[in-house]
Amino acid sequence: MTNTFTALSDPTRRKLLDRLSEAGGLTLGQLGEGLPMTRQAVAKHLAVLEAAELVASHRDGRCKRHYLNPMPLAKLARRWLGQFETVPLAALAGYEGPVAASGAEAMAS
Repeated sequence: MTNTFTALSDPTRRKLLDRLSEAGGLTLGQLGEGLPMTRQAVAKHLAVLEAAELVASHRDGRCKRHYLNPMPLAKLARRWLGQFETVPLAALAGYEGPVAASGAEAMAS
């Protein structure tokens, strides 16, 4: 799961995932189209995404096509966000921790 967080921490890699989400089966050249970086830099970002299993690749003749693999994201959502699905919203609405207190003080000023 650490690889997933590392892969998602970079805005360029998130942009590549967005492109694959919109249209799968893109080549390296298509993924890097319009980005302000070299083809080699795109390949390095893609390697990080593949290591985190967020991208799956398939050879199509001489082309290598890349596809979004949503499973690690689904696992991440279930593990880290799913725990809050059972928390009653009323309990969160009445939260008066440090964030809520500082917000109230700022409004009073």
